[in-house]
Amino acid sequence: MRLIITIPLILLCLQVQAHAPVIPNANAPMTIDQPFEIEDPEHSKALFSKLTGKPHYYKISSQQEFKFYAGLTAPKLDSCDLEQTFDLKIFGADGKEIDKRIGKSVDWWPWYEEYGKTWYWVGPEIGKDFKSDRIYTPGIYFISVSNQTNTGKYVLALGDEERFGFTTIAGMLLKGTMGKIKRGWWDNSDCK
Repeated sequence: MRLIITIPLILLCLQVQAHAPVIPNANAPMTIDQPFEIEDPEHSKALFSKLTGKPHYYKISSQQEFKFYAGLTAPKLDSCDLEQTFDLKIFGADGKEIDKRIGKSVDWWPWYEEYGKTWYWVGPEIGKDFKSDRIYTPGIYFISVSNQTNTGKYVLALGDEERFGFTTIAGMLLKGTMGKIKRGWWDNSDCK
């Protein structure tokens, strides 16, 4: 009985500031015609995904202006060097490129994420120091993640308004999100 009461209290106290982890459906096409839909673009989230031969596309539709942040990281494995970099591009609904960051022209640096207790390589970002530095007008925007071979595991961080409350934590526990992330993105067998 004490455990049943303790867990909700801990969860309520743990309304910490962190990116809410999301694992898009591996079978979702994530193409320009069927992009992954981003809801609430200001809410901080980390999308864990893997390129398997084609670029990935994300779509933001907003009826109001919003602060925009996007950044790319990759899992940092103890026994591996950074094997691949990733490019980040933003397009308007008309297909016109608004912004881009090319992974090979960025100094990827190691960073320890305290809440997940994991190391990342931090690459290109549109913003500064994990925060937004621009406002986008209402409309439709597309984000693409790619590299020369369109392969590799990456994490796309979006938004900078950090809300990591009870429902996020409870959902992570019920879905086993952190375990899936640890097993899927920090697997040393991927080292070459």
